Amino acid sequence: MSRPLRIQYPGAWYHVMNRGRRREDIFSKKEDYVAFIEVLKETVSAWNIKIVAYCLMPNHYHLLVQTPEGNLSRCMRHINGVYTQRYNRRNRHDGQLFRGRYKSILLDSDNYLTVLARYIHRNPLRAGMVNRLEDYAWSSHQGYLSKSLKWNWLYKEAFFELLTDVKSSRLREYKEYMNEEDSTEIVSVFSKKKTPSLLGTEDFINWVKEKYSDILYEEEIPETKELFPDKEIIRHCVCEVYKVKMSQLYGIRRGLVNEPRNVAIYLTRYLRRDTLKEIGKEFKIAKYSSVSSIIESVKSNIVSNKRLRKRVEDIKRDLQISHKQT
Repeated sequence: MSRPLRIQYPGAWYHVMNRGRRREDIFSKKEDYVAFIEVLKETVSAWNIKIVAYCLMPNHYHLLVQTPEGNLSRCMRHINGVYTQRYNRRNRHDGQLFRGRYKSILLDSDNYLTVLARYIHRNPLRAGMVNRLEDYAWSSHQGYLSKSLKWNWLYKEAFFELLTDVKSSRLREYKEYMNEEDSTEIVSVFSKKKTPSLLGTEDFINWVKEKYSDILYEEEIPETKELFPDKEIIRHCVCEVYKVKMSQLYGIRRGLVNEPRNVAIYLTRYLRRDTLKEIGKEFKIAKYSSVSSIIESVKSNIVSNKRLRKRVEDIKRDLQISHKQT
């Protein structure tokens, strides 16, 4: 199974969610909701995660978090693992509770924190479970309405500071903001079958590309394709290194090996994870088996052919430089 993309650094912000296996309920009764919130509190205390918003729905949850220590994976392992153990013990179940790895979106918090917190809190409204947000007990919306010390574990300051500079008007501003319709952009993001790995302005996304460009080359992570340069950039870099024209990547002569074309095909497959069908169509190769044979041949020759290996590394380096500049 391929690994999801995980970019972690101190101070990073994320939207995190997970669902029950086969969309089954992960909260069967009141005690389950209470238990999950207790696990959240424990994680805040033990692993120094900051939770700005949460919403627990019968078969899934949403979290909006910051990780001052860059330890999202460790925090989520505790949340999902400990809750699963306690749920199984309490409900006399056994085995996996969640459908698999949690999903996370790395966020540009300055531009998306408030709209995501609103989206999270309004989940029960969109689902038709309540007519008023304050009637839903299992979200952090209750904590924003309350001044009780029991909510001190919730990191409300981050949201309030972006909402208004006037402390005395925070509650009023908050209520008005929650009554507004959800951002159409955010609704669109979560209506898709596959959510993005990053959510932010162009500057933020470019910063991530530059800072973590090495992760883009990890073949086991399919989400890196979203961050990788366009396939035309790959072909351009291949032509630059081999000193050939673009048209030569599509030609073939009987008895001759078209190494630049084959390398372009190999890199398109292993850096972008394009399908054999997509690559065949792009390079005008009718048979998928021929595309597969080319890829395996280049992969094998890289190991034994020092010259070829150097050229492939040169192309990768040029791609990294080009990607940082886009």
